[in-house]
Amino acid sequence: MTYTTNAVGSSSSSTSSLFYSGNESNGRVNDDSDSDSDSASELTQCTKMKLLKYHPELKDVWEELEATITNEPEPIEQPAELKLPLLPFQKLGVGWMRQQEELNDFKGGVLADEMGMGKTIQTIALLLSDKQKPNLVVAPTVAIMQWKQEIEQHTSKALKVVIFHGAKRNFTLKQLQAVDVVLTTYSLIENEFRKQEVGRKVMGNLVKEKSILHQIHWHRIILDEAHNIKDRSSNTARACFNLDANYRWSLTGTPLQNRVGELYSFIRFMQADPFAYYYCKSCDCKKINWEFSDKRGCDSCGHTPMDHVCWWNNEVLKPIQNHGNIGPGRDAMGKLRKLLDKMMLRRTKIECADDLGLPPRVVEVRRDMFNEEEEDVYTSLYTDTARQFTTYVEDGSVLNNYANIFELLTRMRLCANHPDLVTKKLGMAGNKQLVCMLCSEPPEDAIRAACRHVFCRECCNQYLQSFDAMATSQKPKCPTCFANFSVDLSQPPLELEEGTGTHTSFSKSSIVNRINMDKWRSSTKIEALTEELYNLRSDDRTIKSIVFSQFVNFLDLIYWRLSRAGFECIRLDGTMSPQQRDAAIQHFNTKPSCTVFLISLKAGGVALNLTEASRVFICDPWWNPVIQAMDCIHRLGRKPPVIVTRLVIENSIESRIVQLQEKKTALVDSTRDTSALEQLSVEDLRFLFVR
Repeated sequence: MTYTTNAVGSSSSSTSSLFYSGNESNGRVNDDSDSDSDSASELTQCTKMKLLKYHPELKDVWEELEATITNEPEPIEQPAELKLPLLPFQKLGVGWMRQQEELNDFKGGVLADEMGMGKTIQTIALLLSDKQKPNLVVAPTVAIMQWKQEIEQHTSKALKVVIFHGAKRNFTLKQLQAVDVVLTTYSLIENEFRKQEVGRKVMGNLVKEKSILHQIHWHRIILDEAHNIKDRSSNTARACFNLDANYRWSLTGTPLQNRVGELYSFIRFMQADPFAYYYCKSCDCKKINWEFSDKRGCDSCGHTPMDHVCWWNNEVLKPIQNHGNIGPGRDAMGKLRKLLDKMMLRRTKIECADDLGLPPRVVEVRRDMFNEEEEDVYTSLYTDTARQFTTYVEDGSVLNNYANIFELLTRMRLCANHPDLVTKKLGMAGNKQLVCMLCSEPPEDAIRAACRHVFCRECCNQYLQSFDAMATSQKPKCPTCFANFSVDLSQPPLELEEGTGTHTSFSKSSIVNRINMDKWRSSTKIEALTEELYNLRSDDRTIKSIVFSQFVNFLDLIYWRLSRAGFECIRLDGTMSPQQRDAAIQHFNTKPSCTVFLISLKAGGVALNLTEASRVFICDPWWNPVIQAMDCIHRLGRKPPVIVTRLVIENSIESRIVQLQEKKTALVDSTRDTSALEQLSVEDLRFLFVR
């Protein structure tokens, strides 16, 4: 084995890093001709001229925005009812939030500090600054309990908090209005909105009425992990858009994940005028919602959908799509920067290093070689997959077979962890367990596509992002039925029945219940991890470690091996309820004998605060999730240094992934194109399939 070590502070990503230096990734029309670009520019200008005829107030929007004097925010005083002392940059952040509410037309904004810098505590301080009620916090299901605990822990229960989620939510309208903070989830608010849109039958008549959350006029609405609404057309985004409030806030460490167009959802949620509005080219009609009940004429003015234009699309999105960072596209980027400067605050760990006082973070790579048996299995698998990929390349059908290629990559990654994950894979004859159609594992945070097949939410996200990188007009296909792949990533998770098998600590579908564990042999990767943990225990039995993997079956094998080596382990994956997740985190943080936390990367990137641990092990390298995995430890409250070890099998797809990631990281550093970490282009695929 060999080690490579790098000292890391944090990735720097100030507001300027949200922009691409070249063409907008995944947004550019797949046509490079100058004539077409000129035509698109002329069309945009023509549309603007028509709009100005009926909406002259739009003429100087950008000049007026730039001329708006924004005072430097004053840091707030430490709120008397907040027990946790705020750091200087946090006091300034809360001061900026107060200024946005009191002196800014936006009446809110986007707090986009990097993960681990205390966005939650700044928001709690904002709530205490005026103590007006009611306030609504919308968060991922896994984050709800953490919000409740932090509010109660840091405010001496100065704010009355209720959770509006699950079966026990029998609150009246007046009861919710009397509460300081109502905590709910994206899945519930989407479900309630869907019901109100569909309506219900009452004595034979269809009746539509607003959900209780949509009936209340909130003082503030706070969206945590607000990138959950990045798809403006999703039910989740629409459900949030239709909430009523004085002030609106979006909290996210990743405001731009893939496309510039995603930023519109924040602007629309804030109801920013005029940027979020639709304007009619044939009259003075102006609307925040796209309302065409009969799909032919506007509900207000009667003019066609073609007559109505979204100001954001015309001024920002289309020029960037059509021109990238050239000419009109560059001008549009400038407009976008002006807008974000007025509505978004983003600080990085590097910028606030003096205030944060974070310990150093060291990332090292441990490299091991396959044993002889593993080498034989992997070589056979690689030969088959490389031959299949070459066929796709020669046929010019890479895009048509992207789902299959994604599965080929996954199989090689699984084999690098343990050959049994491939040779004993789910879907064998006689095995009727439900599996994700992309990773062939029990689905975590399961969602259903339009074709009715079931997937892990994160698998879908990675698949779609990677396909988007191809900049093609073709649509991704379902890997099973080959129908166009359509899925709402923000839909509520499916409730899947799961029994138990022979080994009751594991699910019935676990690999542990499908192979003879009495004759089971470990793998190079698992033994490397066991050796690392054993050495740590020999030095200090109190050291706590976190082990990340994207594959739940691999975590099962690790759990089996470590338990028999005398380690007390606990695990967290996407099949757990918020209560189970919270109990697991509490157990790890408070019980000294529990020294190893096994976490699925598909479930562990949100709402994790595990500063009790000092070691992180990344078992299977991939792109962006690793950054979040590190940040769950390297955050406020952390004192000792953090050491991150990435376990890599040499001469396998893993070593190629590491090389490719280093290349992409260099690209990010030089171009600020952070989306590159999320995507695999055709050239990237060629690189990965070479051994």
